[in-house]
Amino acid sequence: MEAAAATPMEPMDVEEASKLQPKGFGINKYTLICSILASTNSILLGYDIGVMSGAVLYIEENLKISSTQVEILVGSLNVLSLVGSLASGRTSDSIGRRYTTFLASTTFLIGALLMGLAPSFPLLLAGRMIAGVGVGYALMIAPVYTAELSPATSRGLLSSFPEIFITFGILLGYIINYALSGLPPHINWRIMLGIAGIPALGVGLGVLTMPESPRWLVMKGKSEEAKKVLIKISTNEIEAEERLKSITEAVAAAAPGGKWNGQGVWKELLIKPTKPIRRILIAAIGINFFMQASGNDAVMYYSPEVFRAAGIQRKRHLFSVNVVMGVTKTCFVLFSALYLDRLGRRPLLLVGSAGMTVALGLLALGSKAMEMGKGRPTWAVVLSIVALCGDVALFSIGLGPIAWVYSSEIFPNRMRAQGSSLAVSVNRLVSGVVSMTFLSISEEITFGGMFMVLSGIMALGTLFFYFFLPETKGKSLEEMEVLFQDKDTNSTTPVQIEETL
Repeated sequence: MEAAAATPMEPMDVEEASKLQPKGFGINKYTLICSILASTNSILLGYDIGVMSGAVLYIEENLKISSTQVEILVGSLNVLSLVGSLASGRTSDSIGRRYTTFLASTTFLIGALLMGLAPSFPLLLAGRMIAGVGVGYALMIAPVYTAELSPATSRGLLSSFPEIFITFGILLGYIINYALSGLPPHINWRIMLGIAGIPALGVGLGVLTMPESPRWLVMKGKSEEAKKVLIKISTNEIEAEERLKSITEAVAAAAPGGKWNGQGVWKELLIKPTKPIRRILIAAIGINFFMQASGNDAVMYYSPEVFRAAGIQRKRHLFSVNVVMGVTKTCFVLFSALYLDRLGRRPLLLVGSAGMTVALGLLALGSKAMEMGKGRPTWAVVLSIVALCGDVALFSIGLGPIAWVYSSEIFPNRMRAQGSSLAVSVNRLVSGVVSMTFLSISEEITFGGMFMVLSGIMALGTLFFYFFLPETKGKSLEEMEVLFQDKDTNSTTPVQIEETL
């Protein structure tokens, strides 16, 4: 491997550091384009969440399936995405970040085509399971690839692109629901699900134009190729040299004397972790657990059921309310992305999760009032709709984008892909469990009771974030492990990297 010895870097003076600061928003145009291409895969999950919330009403009517089968159909994508996310870590360490992204879009394309053409429930379920594997690959690799390409000054914005595209996909799914709702029920849901193959095909072709991650190239001993990529994604050659130096030192310390192929990561993560690694793992798994335990995915999937319980019965009206909710979600996730690198991860995360606690509590109150009273009081209906929109908006400010950013940036280079894959696997497992039980539990304890439980979960999540998640704004990827060390050992780290990188 072409690697320098792991020696401390000399700090740059202020004038030199300022030369390395990107102009404008601090985003190299080539980096921006690559980040967008990599994250576009996430639109597939968002589209599925949005379009399935409406399509399932027609599938239920057309194929005569039970509510249990509805839950299995909806949750199966999330459960099978667990397989894709678990496999994606080792896959991306072996074949690279770029080809893993291509694999994700290809797998989803196959699943989307099968869903659109399925003549029966079993084949529809099979297509959804295949698509789920592709989603699992996409959810892990997009933020990891983007984080490895991005400079510290704009990593929050660029690494939040997956959530932006998920949100845009949800809105697109809602719009398609509304546009196709007038077609016969044996045709419209097939078109709704099948056209997801079009963006999947576009993403697959676009990915082939992307460069490989420079950090992966260095880990494979291809420093010259890494340097060429870094020159393209940096503002000048000086910055590229500094970034290559810091990456090379970190990789050399992790795998001295040879190429690294991802060996030993699971042992280091789960069996004999150091104290900083254990803290990193707890933080990454915790934020992904609470992201889905908040019930956001389930609320998005079943929002027509929630609105129907609020008294909105016509399908076209249900879909129009969904579009309003999707627009709200999109606006707030864009706000979060733009301010992540200015305000930091912690403030937005804490505001969002605390706000979700309140919003879900108000949603529980409104739902209970409708369940217990005669008829549906207007104030309760309005409160429920406003609180539900507030919940998804606050999710989009905090947990939505920050979970992807945080879990993709805090792991050391040598274990970033496999560590992130483990965290995302927890994300998908919890999402699947919540999606597949949401309606059943709500039937037992009512929607009001369910939302009160989710409010309590988010209160616990807020406390977890406050005590276990340090701020990562402005830190290079090579500095992350230092953040999770004991304070009195921070000065003993072997590699000190300037924040301006």
